[in-house]
Amino acid sequence: MTSLSLKDVSKSYGPVEVLRNIDLEIEEGELIVFVGPSGCGKSTLLRMIAGLEKITGGTLEIDGTVVNDVPPAQRGIAMVFQSYALYPHMTVYDNMAFALRLAHKSKDEIDKAVRSAAETLQLTHLLDRLPKALSGGQRQRVAIGRAIVRDPKVFLFDEPLSNLDAALRVATRIEIAQLKESMPESTMIYVTHDQVEAMTLASRIVVLHGGDVEQFGKPLDLYERPANTFVAQFIGSPAMNLIEAKVTATGAQTSVQMADGGHADVPIASRESDLGTAVKLGVRPEDLTVTESDDYLVSAEVEIVEALGETTVLYFKAENGDPSLIAKLPGINKIEKHTTVRMTAASDKLHLFDGEGKSFLYR
Repeated sequence: MTSLSLKDVSKSYGPVEVLRNIDLEIEEGELIVFVGPSGCGKSTLLRMIAGLEKITGGTLEIDGTVVNDVPPAQRGIAMVFQSYALYPHMTVYDNMAFALRLAHKSKDEIDKAVRSAAETLQLTHLLDRLPKALSGGQRQRVAIGRAIVRDPKVFLFDEPLSNLDAALRVATRIEIAQLKESMPESTMIYVTHDQVEAMTLASRIVVLHGGDVEQFGKPLDLYERPANTFVAQFIGSPAMNLIEAKVTATGAQTSVQMADGGHADVPIASRESDLGTAVKLGVRPEDLTVTESDDYLVSAEVEIVEALGETTVLYFKAENGDPSLIAKLPGINKIEKHTTVRMTAASDKLHLFDGEGKSFLYR
């Protein structure tokens, strides 16, 4: 098993700094997912771990050894890219065996490693086929198999499902999860912009934005206790609603008032200095419910109704001029467009963020 440690790692291209002060401790056997919008630096960080990009500042340790200047081939790392990069004239067997032949492994060693990986990935019946005879998902499994046979210290996945259609993405994602289950001691780092992949695969998630780590934690911790408004809206679909509010009472429980008359008591501590300040109240669409009571959170006119059978999604604009809000109600709902509804949510489902977007829980 292998651990990784990134200490104050940064990356610059000339005067342009693309990653800043990255501190991460990755434990043995974890599947860590780097997630974030395009251009946030997640693939660059992965390539720095692989040795394909030079580290500008800080140190990278693998099993306690600093590897900043160690060549990629000597780091004990195998990488699976977006493109399958299979040799079209070679069979599946030969594609998987290629790196071992370059390493001058014996024929018996190669055969044992290839067939073992093929069995794990359910590729045994495809070993004699050329890549052109495979589906996209099968090609990606061959690319993963090519990494497995090398018995690396760390597996790196750079958006491996991005070239697959929706159905294949789901199927291959399940296969990767099953692969990790069958290799519990393997340390894996996985890059994606797809939060569903992150939430379903990760032991822990690193949320990157603008070259910084916004939060690092278990998937449900990020969902239930986001550190700031960026994480709150990036993790979860549809995104968390953020409602402009003002603090009206402080203490172990914070009371806030919305401009349209809605109010809430949030079981999150606040300071006396917060009294009267502008904040953002966060509530996830799936946590909103319709109410006819005067004790409501927000009042809004429905603009769009999406009846999906298992859920009904309402898109609406709050009366106080906030950006469009979303409610995700279970089952079939008879609410019609252009009707005004009041909504509420359980107090333990509410989040509170200060003027800088930081959660009150992490101040």
